[in-house]
Amino acid sequence: MKNKYLLAFTLTCLISVASAQTKNTTEMKSKKKSDNQPKKTVVYQVFTRLFGNQNTTNKPWGTIEENGVGKFNDFTDKALSEIKKLGVTHIWYTGVPHHALVNDYTSIGISNDDPEVVKGRAGSPYAVKDYYQVNPDLAVNPEKRLEEFEALIERTHKNGLKLLIDIVPNHIARKYEGKNNPKGVRDFGADDNTSVEYARDNNFYYIPGQAFQVPTSDNYKPLNGEKNPLIDGKFDENPAKWTGNGSRLAKPDINDWYETIKVNYGVRPDGSKDFPELPAGFDKKSYKEHFEFWKDKSVPSSWMKFCDIALFWTAKGVDGFRYDMAEMVPYEFWSFMNSAIKMKNPDAFLLAEVYNPNEYRNYINLGKMDYLYDKVETYDYLKDVIQGRKLPDGLSNIQNGMKDIEHHMLHFLDNHDEQRLASPEFAGTPEKGKPLMVVSATISTSPTMIYFGQEVGEAGNENGGFGTHSRTSIFDYVGVPNHQRWMNGGKFDGGKLSDSEKSLRDFYKRLLNFTLKSNALMGKFSEIQSVNRDKTEGYKEGIYSYVRYSKDEKLIITTNFSWVSEATFDLKIPADIIKEWKLKDGNYALNEQLYGSKSSLNVKNGVGVVKVTLNPSESLIFKIK
Repeated sequence: MKNKYLLAFTLTCLISVASAQTKNTTEMKSKKKSDNQPKKTVVYQVFTRLFGNQNTTNKPWGTIEENGVGKFNDFTDKALSEIKKLGVTHIWYTGVPHHALVNDYTSIGISNDDPEVVKGRAGSPYAVKDYYQVNPDLAVNPEKRLEEFEALIERTHKNGLKLLIDIVPNHIARKYEGKNNPKGVRDFGADDNTSVEYARDNNFYYIPGQAFQVPTSDNYKPLNGEKNPLIDGKFDENPAKWTGNGSRLAKPDINDWYETIKVNYGVRPDGSKDFPELPAGFDKKSYKEHFEFWKDKSVPSSWMKFCDIALFWTAKGVDGFRYDMAEMVPYEFWSFMNSAIKMKNPDAFLLAEVYNPNEYRNYINLGKMDYLYDKVETYDYLKDVIQGRKLPDGLSNIQNGMKDIEHHMLHFLDNHDEQRLASPEFAGTPEKGKPLMVVSATISTSPTMIYFGQEVGEAGNENGGFGTHSRTSIFDYVGVPNHQRWMNGGKFDGGKLSDSEKSLRDFYKRLLNFTLKSNALMGKFSEIQSVNRDKTEGYKEGIYSYVRYSKDEKLIITTNFSWVSEATFDLKIPADIIKEWKLKDGNYALNEQLYGSKSSLNVKNGVGVVKVTLNPSESLIFKIK
């Protein structure tokens, strides 16, 4: 009987989106031809809890009353229009689903969370407690929190932006309580056989015969040692479940993801798969063909639960998802869920956190992901360049090596997990981060992502308590100083920014808006680094150059990663590129796209030369007129 229930549930998840096909086809045919032209995408990641917080106290381990918290309503029309003007197409509201936190909402029927299985006081956004509700901290009226978020969805769309939220299929909060499940949706673990370590349709892995034990450490105390009635060295979980990062210990290590439990996707403890696998050749199939494949298949219970969650939010107008630690979940599941989402919304923006280059193509081609983080290739390499460990030349090898998937590899320099670009631990200053930003945004056709505050030089200097400096804390109630100066008491006009911060934001605005308009950035990439490194006098080690071009637009991009010296040189454009551009001998006017300066390209004997002077940390984007 159970398998019949599961198959019926599968069909419900899949068939519920099929009715949208006819409507979507009609709507797509009615789009203007220009709407189908490829364009750059820019994602603005914002930590929702922190964005609107005007409190500047920043007391380590401060309470919500002491340090303040931002609300959905802080994203006013003015705020959203300014984000749009920055050159943004999508906004990723991080930390929206209701996650475990240390705050008392028992008056509206939410149970208190045990601080011993919550990281920080405000809690990790990746320990979701109820997928069908939103974080009550973010609402002016917590009882109406979902309605307030629905209003934000509407405001976001009204201001010309699409929006993403997080889904975290690999793990959920240790104390998950689905109190807002739609009719017919069974809660995680409700039907599990807890007497065994593994069963295909169990939602969790168990440690039979052992109760969960709270992790301990000489260097850490929940709430920094503050007294709390729930801090008693105990947490009721018997039998214990595997921890989110895969730990199979009843007492996880303090460095494990002990606040979460691992979700079972039908992967046996030995790593073998207990579900249908995609046939050979499905890496070439469309999402529609993937959708059809799964229609008559029986799949694990967890697959259907998360499919239901994704479709719930899609129906509310959410335009896509960022998937946390997607590589810890089998790509067959992603094929199942992503194809269902795409059947409902073909334009859904599906972004995944995957760090293993050997798996990139599986998650893109088989898992039907739109985009993956380009961290271990481009991001890590740029960080090595700015910190003096590598020359920039290797960027060409990275780009050429990912030629078949480069469009799917989202570029970023700042996000909630990483050290702030402007921090001493990364670039050192906002200005030193500028050449990295130009390369990140222009070297490929992939989307660009920035993290709120990056555009005004936020360095993450605050020690929130659980979270430490160099990263803006995602676990604590804190304020973000540079961003608060731009916010200017809710005016969102940059009125309190310093001159250098205003200049930096103007640089980001110029760069991002240029990328949205340039069709060359959706065209071809060719390196010109090797010919200039070998043959150009004055071409110093910190310089990197390349060209981007389409039929209608040709760009020459050169950047100076050095912040200590100016460089003057004759930049060479090799004969094979000049030939492909069909340029005859002569002079061609160049317009620089960031600052508006003029220059010229001289072609002689089939080779081009541009006279260049680059200031420290400066980049130039020349467009052939």
